[in-house]
Amino acid sequence: MKKAIVIGSGAGGAMAARMLTKRNFEVTVLEAGKAFKPLALPLDKLAMFRKTGLYFDERMIQLLLPSMRIDKQREMVMVFGRGVGGTTTLATGNAVRADEGLKKIGIHLDEEFNELYEELPITTDHQRFWSTITKRTFEVMQQMGLDPQPMPKLLRPGNCRLCGHCSIGCPTRAKWDTRELLEGIDVVTNCKVTRIDIGDGKARKVHATKGLQHLTFDADIILVAAGGYGTPDILRASGIDCQPTLFVDPVLCVAAPMAKARQDRQLLMPFVSHRDKYIISPYMDWLSFFFNRQWYQPMDGMVSLMIKLADVEQGDVHHNKMQKQLTPLDHQRLQQGVSDCREILMRLGANEQDIFLGTLNAGHPGGMLPLTPAEAATLHSPLLPDNLYVCDATILPQALGLPPMLTIMALAKKIVKIIAD
Repeated sequence: MKKAIVIGSGAGGAMAARMLTKRNFEVTVLEAGKAFKPLALPLDKLAMFRKTGLYFDERMIQLLLPSMRIDKQREMVMVFGRGVGGTTTLATGNAVRADEGLKKIGIHLDEEFNELYEELPITTDHQRFWSTITKRTFEVMQQMGLDPQPMPKLLRPGNCRLCGHCSIGCPTRAKWDTRELLEGIDVVTNCKVTRIDIGDGKARKVHATKGLQHLTFDADIILVAAGGYGTPDILRASGIDCQPTLFVDPVLCVAAPMAKARQDRQLLMPFVSHRDKYIISPYMDWLSFFFNRQWYQPMDGMVSLMIKLADVEQGDVHHNKMQKQLTPLDHQRLQQGVSDCREILMRLGANEQDIFLGTLNAGHPGGMLPLTPAEAATLHSPLLPDNLYVCDATILPQALGLPPMLTIMALAKKIVKIIAD
């Protein structure tokens, strides 16, 4: 039986591990984090301490939610997951097909997306749970010609408690994440990969640390799926260069006071409007709520709209630290999104002078080893040895401005089929 090492347990890693197992590989998944645990403390209890000034730095969220990692720089805050399930445990479960950039370079994933639609609990059957403010927002956006559409969700609606915890760990497992793909697969936690030995055109050995231990793993096939933040560091430490073409899909929320709106008790991102290089969706931004001083309203007394931007692919990551600045074009598109959101909120009854902005943050890093048309058939960069593949957002050719989870899983499926063939 051939051995496979998969580095990372998020969307790409977990799907690749499951697919390899079905093809009779002996699979070991190396995960830098621990088993995931959702935030256990009630948000309303934590909110009682906001006025004390206790919450002064976004990195403090890691004390309550160790699987959520924060990289803070002057312009924005990067949020990503480190634990079993990767960022899928902290994502809002959006099952969006976002492969336009892949199609442009000749990569077609129709078969893989169809398989995902059959295998996963993807649904829009959550509209019956929408609150009054969610329905009103949807209607206002329709009237403005913004064409809102219900968001496909990786969700079992009958288990949803409408707690608003989608982005901090679903307590009922109503929201699907990739931990379900890993059942029965050997997952080594707290195992941080440092480098891969490469010689004679082959990846030979994976080096990792687990506490004070130094571990090595041999395999016939190695897949790196440590995410858009982790994968570039591993590749560079192994002698494989990456490009300064980082995208992050920045998020900016626009909010306004609205008594008893209770958006805090709603499914996050229940519907979406697609604009030019950004989307708009209702979203309670917990990072801004706890750490941005402008967000002083009670958690049940505001309405918040998310702008998610497809940013210019320009930036870098070194040692899990982001080097990224938005371009003038990025700022121009963000401002257009802010204008759209202001108009929506005012039509909902908000006063213009009361509208406030959230903290600029991001959570979809990728693009530093982008696929090209020459690699459309192999999904394999010529910079990599024959038996080493990258299986996460690092290989996406352009920023999405959309949730990437479903697309990454479709790519993982395609890559494993190529390996098996």
